[in-house]
Amino acid sequence: MTLENLESLRDKAFFQNSIDIWIMLCEEKKWEYSDIKNYLKFIDHLVSNNIKIQRFPLCIKESGGMYERGKDKTAFLDRLSKVQSDNASAFTIKLTENTISTIRSFDIFEG
Repeated sequence: MTLENLESLRDKAFFQNSIDIWIMLCEEKKWEYSDIKNYLKFIDHLVSNNIKIQRFPLCIKESGGMYERGKDKTAFLDRLSKVQSDNASAFTIKLTENTISTIRSFDIFEG
């Protein structure tokens, strides 16, 4: 059985959306991905570490991607779309080694 991780996500496409990256990070760290506040802190972490992100229009109904979580992921995206914050969006992120390292340095228990 192949271990899914951020590198395997990068192998599928060098540029990924922040939602799938967030879900993969949560899987690696055994966190629940559906907490909107933690996702917003994650985006803050990327911005504060000078990771280039670009807003990405992600259609809620077609966002299944490699994660066939169906209702759970759709519910997360629907709740996120109702948050009034610049960080409450999906973003395109280039998964370089440095970016993956910065992503993994995020901790939901800090800050």
